[in-house]
Parts: sequence; C-alpha cells; structure tokens
Amino acid sequence: MTAEHEEGIVVFLVGMRINSFWAVRSWLPVARAMGPMIAELAQDRDSGLLGYKALRAGLREAYLVQYWESKEKLLAYASAPDRSHRPAWAAFNRRLREGRGKVGFWHETYVVPAGSHESIYLNMPAYGLAAATGVAPVARRGNRAADRLAIS
Repeated sequence: MTAEHEEGIVVFLVGMRINSFWAVRSWLPVARAMGPMIAELAQDRDSGLLGYKALRAGLREAYLVQYWESKEKLLAYASAPDRSHRPAWAAFNRRLREGRGKVGFWHETYVVPAGSHESIYLNMPAYGLAAATGVAPVARRGNRAADRLAIS
C-alpha cells in the first residue's frame, strides 16, 4: 500500500526532551500542553491538521509527527490569539526562563511539494501519511518509488 495523498504536504515535527527528571515542575506542563492543542485541532476540520502520530525516543524524549494541508494553515494556528497554542507558548517561555535548561523543546517544519514524497507500507495498518490522508494500492501510484515520486 502507499499513501493516497498526491498533493503537497507540510510535515511538522515537535518535541521535548527532559533534561532533569527531578524537575517535574519544569517538564510536566510542557508535556501536558500538547494534548489540548491536538484535541482542539482534531475537532476543527478546517484547521489544516490532517493527522499526527505521537512517538517516544527513549525515556527523555517525546515528539509528534504532524501532517498539515499547508504552511499557511499551520502558521495561522500558531499565531491565532483565540487558540490554545499562543497561551501555551507564552507559558512555556516563562518556564524556560525559570527552568535553567531542565526541559528542552524543538520543532522542525518541512514544506513538501507535490511529487516530492512517496511512501510504501507492507504488512502495516494505515500509518504515518497514509493514516492521515488515506491508503491506495501501490500499483495505482506506481510499483517503484521513482514512479510514485514522478507523480505531480
């Protein structure tokens, strides 16, 4: 199977790293902040969030892979004064100044044009981009990665 999505997509990675396990007051609010944002986005079909996957990287790190319709919708959500992100970001910045490096935060944004992504899933349930946008038989999009990347 492959992801049915052939248009461009924005992949947004966001995560945190616990630098001091004992500083629970520094990292727990950061860990809890993402849940309400994801719930808010999931309830709003026009938000632009197509899907996401929460992942862990060992004991210290957690992150989300998010798939967005466009960078404009991602940036609109990030800057909207009436949505959950702005107050969470302000609170995080206050904690960051007080926490002296006890929690780390990062994000990366990738704007991927149509024809510049491909996927394949073998013996997998819908996952990643396919879970966010739908699955299709590989043969419909091309049997080789080069074929699937050539679609625009």
